[in-house]
Amino acid sequence: MAYAKEFFDLQIYFARKIAVLANLKLETALLDYTNFYVRLVGGRDFDPHHPRWMAYIAGLKDHPDLGAWTYHVYTQRPHLDRPDSVIATFGCFSYALGEPGQIRLHFHNDDHSLQGPLSDERMGLRLSELAALVAHVRAEQPSARQIAGVSWLYHLPTYKRLFPPPYTAHAMVASNRFRNMPLWGQFLNRHGGVRKSAAAAFLQRVDSQASADNPAQCFPLLPLATSAPVDVFHDFYQSQLATRF
Repeated sequence: MAYAKEFFDLQIYFARKIAVLANLKLETALLDYTNFYVRLVGGRDFDPHHPRWMAYIAGLKDHPDLGAWTYHVYTQRPHLDRPDSVIATFGCFSYALGEPGQIRLHFHNDDHSLQGPLSDERMGLRLSELAALVAHVRAEQPSARQIAGVSWLYHLPTYKRLFPPPYTAHAMVASNRFRNMPLWGQFLNRHGGVRKSAAAAFLQRVDSQASADNPAQCFPLLPLATSAPVDVFHDFYQSQLATRF
């Protein structure tokens, strides 16, 4: 899925505000307070000396319209919907290896139905995908004992219901996620456009920000981090699928 230019404009607005409040160079704010490195360079090493990042930053001097330049660079890169660390994908869900004994869960909207990926009509399919993912983890990653995730989506009842209650019951705010989609994804709709109501609330908070002490308060929703044992997931999906089918 390709993202709309407005998604990048939103992040530029935020980065510019933070650069002023924190007395940072704009290039530093773009690296540390946007998702641009992942989108324009790829990977998550956030190396300011990476040739692709340096070329992007150099181009800022020659392009007065920062949004147009950023979007141009973006459109020249492959649109990788999932991290290159992903081990396996099951519909809208995938996983990567995390800390020792842990796998990390990712969600990406790969459902092109009219109802939407988290709708009641698609709930059964999402549960089946997650059950298949957990079965794969149990078979192929025997050392994995825990499943972990970080996302703004854990605020949504329609997303939370896809997981065992112990997994979401003790979710905690994940701080300093300005570079990552678990924070910025809340502004996107399922077509890659910007959700106007969320963006408007965000911009209003950015305009009201008087210091760089707590820039996270500009975001309507903060990403939540959570985890639970693999066996808890397995038992939950066995029960859910037996009941539904």
